[in-house]
Amino acid sequence: MGAAFASAIVGTSVFGDKKVSWGTFTPSGGSEGGNIDTGLQSCEGIELQYTGSSASTGAPVYNETFPCDGSAVTIVTVADTVGIWFAWGS
Repeated sequence: MGAAFASAIVGTSVFGDKKVSWGTFTPSGGSEGGNIDTGLQSCEGIELQYTGSSASTGAPVYNETFPCDGSAVTIVTVADTVGIWFAWGS
């Protein structure tokens, strides 16, 4: 099985004048990240957090200059470590 990365939008809302969305990311097969589709036209920022019981030695990070295209926010993770994300923009 090759490296794979999946993300899913769990919810969306509006906070003041900003659209927000949140969801999950799941790298597998040795994957160390990929692109999150936030559902936003323009992403102004994103927060990332690992979940689950396994300890991780490095935090998930984004590899973008904001604002960026909300359909492809690139993140880098520890191999096969799942987590959640929260993004805002327009």
